[in-house]
Amino acid sequence: MDLMAFLAAHGVNGSRHAHPPVMTVAESERLVPPLPGAKTKNLFLRDRKGARHFLVTVPHARPVDLALLGELLEAGRLSFASPERLAKHLGVTPGSVSLLALVNDTALAVELVIDRELWEAPAVQAHPLTNDATMVIPHAGLGRFLAATGHVPRVVDVPAAAPRPPRGA
Repeated sequence: MDLMAFLAAHGVNGSRHAHPPVMTVAESERLVPPLPGAKTKNLFLRDRKGARHFLVTVPHARPVDLALLGELLEAGRLSFASPERLAKHLGVTPGSVSLLALVNDTALAVELVIDRELWEAPAVQAHPLTNDATMVIPHAGLGRFLAATGHVPRVVDVPAAAPRPPRGA
């Protein structure tokens, strides 16, 4: 799918910013220039049976408590889905996951879970199917994008995991 053509066809205005490829939040902090909008972190998860898949989008610095999230979603035990499932359902590779990858989920097999803080943000940052660029999408554009893909966001307060003690402590 040509993401930029899809966005243009559906009136989703966003600005695209190229940068070196990033695989982690730490690399993003170091290599992505300061941009407007809320920074995001995306987790592609599955339930124990592999019957349900979730794209969970949270503020970039939030550690997620998967056990509590599984309870909240009534999905039981959650775990990270494989790169093969990621490619099959969202058409991207690890490091390039973002809510914009829902453009490739034409079967509507992936449930979008977005943290309330991000949903209420004036704009969010998201990879445009590749990890060498970041797009800033205004909230109204995000709503148009999701409507065009057929995905209804589940807006929740994603439970944060307790902070880990420093190594060696």
